[in-house]
Amino acid sequence: MAYAPAHRAFYDADSHIMELPDFLKKYADPKLRDDIPEVSYAASLVTDEEVAVIVGQGSRHSREHIAAQVALGDRLIESSKEIQALGAFDRDDRSRALDLLGFKKQLVFATHSVAMPFSPSSKITPELRYAATRAHNRHMADFCGADPRLLGVAIIPLDEPALAIAELDAAIAAGLKAVWVPHRPPAERSPGHLDFDPFWARMAEAGLPFLLHVGGAPLQQARAWMNNGKGAVKDWMGGGENLRSKDIAILHQGPETFLSVMLIDGVFERFPNLRGASVELGAGWVPSLLTRLDWVAKNWIRANKGQAPFSRKPSETLRAQMAFTPFVFEDVGVLIDQSSPDLYLFSSDYPHVEGGRDPIKKFEGFLGERSEAVREAFYAENFLRIFPGERVTGPAKEMAAQA
Repeated sequence: MAYAPAHRAFYDADSHIMELPDFLKKYADPKLRDDIPEVSYAASLVTDEEVAVIVGQGSRHSREHIAAQVALGDRLIESSKEIQALGAFDRDDRSRALDLLGFKKQLVFATHSVAMPFSPSSKITPELRYAATRAHNRHMADFCGADPRLLGVAIIPLDEPALAIAELDAAIAAGLKAVWVPHRPPAERSPGHLDFDPFWARMAEAGLPFLLHVGGAPLQQARAWMNNGKGAVKDWMGGGENLRSKDIAILHQGPETFLSVMLIDGVFERFPNLRGASVELGAGWVPSLLTRLDWVAKNWIRANKGQAPFSRKPSETLRAQMAFTPFVFEDVGVLIDQSSPDLYLFSSDYPHVEGGRDPIKKFEGFLGERSEAVREAFYAENFLRIFPGERVTGPAKEMAAQA
């Protein structure tokens, strides 16, 4: 029996690869391979010793470990976590994991390999930044290419518009299903700058959604905000390298700013077929975002000289063109009541520990007595609005076997 109940379709808007050290190097162009760094687990729950054992076994889990993971059955999501998870880095094992999870489709993001290509550092040359980007996308396409249930997410930094379009065309040709862009100002420009219109136009034309995701901008706030005279604060995992209380409190500011300026600059208006989602960045901020953008449009945007009036209220535009994943601890029922049932997506975050041991149970508790239509929207239909070609009409496992 699978984890996800069989009586409804579940589409998972967030899962991850746990990259091995050579994730980028293995797929990089030979002339730049030596300049691309290995993937580091220095700031994570995974230890160097764990990684070394796996690499020493031929970059695979032992047969005994895999058998023990498979034996978990519908409890896989409860206990199979991080780099020790079934299918964390092996594509065949990931298909077995998806059989046990029971999701119809699953978006697949990288975890640690985006650090260099997404870095805002001006010391990284465009050639090297986009070479690492291409290596990531090649590897992601290979990982997801054998199972149509796995929807590989490309990465593309926007800093160099011409290079970004070249990578976009390569990602489309490779069969990747979405593009993760960093939610920071690309090379001192708004994402709504006219320089990026060809990129957004190509995305809309191809029907490829753009995605924002945690890790698409620096996780931690400036050190000055942490200096309260009381000493260093640990993160929720007991270290100091990941999100701390002040970081998580304002995590929404980056994606909220990115989407606000995109909308105010008219990107969604110019490209009404463009779709996107904000993933693993929380959703508690979404109702207030809609309200605020509506009154900004009513009271301020008319002063933007040369900008045509919007054909829709910003809240209507975002309901049509965007979606958001709540954290497993956020009351999605309240968020729906405050805004719209059309805005939110189910996600598991497999195999990251942040996704929780039983996300469906948590979300069901928050949905409470709300209607079947609300549940269908959250677990499936909102995902299919962003990814309209991904609806599964037959048993997912049979479709995978036929691919």
